[in-house]
Amino acid sequence: MLAAADPNRISFPKLGIELTVDSTAFTVFGFSVTWYGVLITAGMMLAMIYAFSRMRKFGLDSDRAIDGIIGGIIGGIIGARAYYVIFHWDSYAGDWKAIFNIRSGGLAIYGGIIGALLVGSIICKLRKVRLLPMFDLVSLGFLIGQCIGRWGNFMNHEAFGSNTDNIFGMTSGKISAWISANYPDGSVNPDLPVHPCFFYESMWCLLGFIILHIVSKKARKFDGQIFLMYVIWYGTGRFFIESLRTDSLYAGTLKASQIVAVISVSAALILLIIGFARTKRLGSDYQLYVNTEESKRLLAEADERNSKGSAKDDAAEESAPSILGDDAPDRESVSIDIDIPDETSADEPAEESAPEADAEESAEPKPEKTQEEINAEKDARIEALLNEIISKTKAESEAGQGTDKK
Repeated sequence: MLAAADPNRISFPKLGIELTVDSTAFTVFGFSVTWYGVLITAGMMLAMIYAFSRMRKFGLDSDRAIDGIIGGIIGGIIGARAYYVIFHWDSYAGDWKAIFNIRSGGLAIYGGIIGALLVGSIICKLRKVRLLPMFDLVSLGFLIGQCIGRWGNFMNHEAFGSNTDNIFGMTSGKISAWISANYPDGSVNPDLPVHPCFFYESMWCLLGFIILHIVSKKARKFDGQIFLMYVIWYGTGRFFIESLRTDSLYAGTLKASQIVAVISVSAALILLIIGFARTKRLGSDYQLYVNTEESKRLLAEADERNSKGSAKDDAAEESAPSILGDDAPDRESVSIDIDIPDETSADEPAEESAPEADAEESAEPKPEKTQEEINAEKDARIEALLNEIISKTKAESEAGQGTDKK
């Protein structure tokens, strides 16, 4: 039996793939960090990056909206765990520590969506962020998070279905052991491959994201449209995928996720039809929030705040003390005096050069003289000056002698 051989060995027989999958990603100071948590976190981070990159396209100020997103993430985690615990209360009654231990799984997607929308909506109302365009944007983020987060179920060897002979059928030691313990009647064979429901849902969410991303850029007619389409898309896929699963949450004899899917898809479909009809009736009188004066004003205020913040940062950087000290002279005021000897004598005025010569000289500056050349020129001028003095003295002496003779 696979469980006896290697419980962490996952096999896809028809694909010829076998993998050893340990749910623990790494350990820090004796604390195990699971792949489930890592992938859930990665999904949320990518969803946030996408949302902030498109915030202005929906007419939203990211400074205001970030509070709603963070609140939505917290509410989503709480809601996902609460939803799961409620439907598994027999396993958690009396063990309060287990209720808060989510490192090994136990998060329900529908509970996460409900919790994120409730908490996020409250904070958006307080921060005066319009809900419908916000819902449109975060629904695209939901699809990203769900697409990646479902692989956490793969790492935990969970979210699988009944037996199948299709090409994606999978099995593992942990899966076989779980089936043996929960289906002793043999209705599900622990030694045969099962549906990888996590994979189906991940691919469904990826395809939904691609489609709704394109619709949001090319064919969004009214605020709230993308969110309603998300509910219909995800709910429809979840209804059929849930019918395959063997580890579903039940409300009585019915699967809870299928009940929620039917209700949410029906409501969203009705609202979508109403939304299209209303938009068509209003015609040019209807505006997406991004095109309204309110949105433009708030975005302009956000730009002004950001520009002032940048100006303050620049001013602070300029006023910061130099590494040479507060008393160090400004770089632009520092000058070095170099004694460069004149090329002309004080007694001989410089010749006026033609404009063309000046232009040529300014265009082609003369190369700097070496120290030896400068010293040689100084010696030559000193020698010339001495010779001039001597010649003048000699001339005066001869003139004096001539006067004496007379």
